Amino acid sequence: MAETMQFDLVSPERKLLSAEVTSVEIPGSDGDMTAMPSHAPTITTLRPGILTVHTNEGAQEFVVTGGFAEIGESLSVLAEKALPRDDVDQATYDTLVEEAQAAYNQTKDAHSNEPGPVDDAAKLLQDMVAVGTHIGLDTRQPAL
Repeated sequence: MAETMQFDLVSPERKLLSAEVTSVEIPGSDGDMTAMPSHAPTITTLRPGILTVHTNEGAQEFVVTGGFAEIGESLSVLAEKALPRDDVDQATYDTLVEEAQAAYNQTKDAHSNEPGPVDDAAKLLQDMVAVGTHIGLDTRQPAL
């Protein structure tokens, strides 16, 4: 039996998962990472992507839109929004992309002469679009 650690995935709406896990693949803002038992203590922010949780019984996938992960003796992910992969249909995905598009438009209007925040919002929008490709849905092309 593989070594495990406690994992908790929480969004503002609910606790999605609390389990003993062997590893968790995290879509970090600075790149994807895998957390396993005895991982060095780390805090990272999340980008939109697929969070994959591995237990002794198999793997579960969740679509996350952002948030952060705190890795220590256990792993806690506090997601802005998180949905089980199986709950994300085309309509749900379209809504997530529309929300990311609206955030981009708002940032672009508020920071018209500041490329940094606008570039960051564009990256988040593109990451959300990429989620659709990863899970096999029709992707929406954002208006940048």
